[in-house]
Amino acid sequence: MNKLLLIAMGGAAGTLARYGTGSLLAVPTVRAGFPFGTLAVNLAGCFVMGLLQGFFLDRLVQPQYRQALLVGFLGGYTTFSSYGWETTAFLQDGQWARAAMNIGANNLLGIPLVIVGYFLGRAI
Repeated sequence: MNKLLLIAMGGAAGTLARYGTGSLLAVPTVRAGFPFGTLAVNLAGCFVMGLLQGFFLDRLVQPQYRQALLVGFLGGYTTFSSYGWETTAFLQDGQWARAAMNIGANNLLGIPLVIVGYFLGRAI
């Protein structure tokens, strides 16, 4: 139960950080017509994911604290960081086909599913 509570707390903190980042970049986003808030969150999340994974590699950190940060906080902040890490892990292992499949599936299937979901939501 302790692990789940820590993940939930991390998720809440990540969600609030996501909202804060988007709010900070709301004006430039509106002015430029480009989602700078989302871009900033995705890029920062990827950087922090890599930073924490590298930091945790040779350090003894209890699993529930790792999960609170990686799954909870970064999951609440952006799942793009998980996508980036998983793709990087495939590339590091020389699993080029799996990396390409992950990139393709997330982008080539994910975006059309947003469109289908949107139109389905409009229809019901």
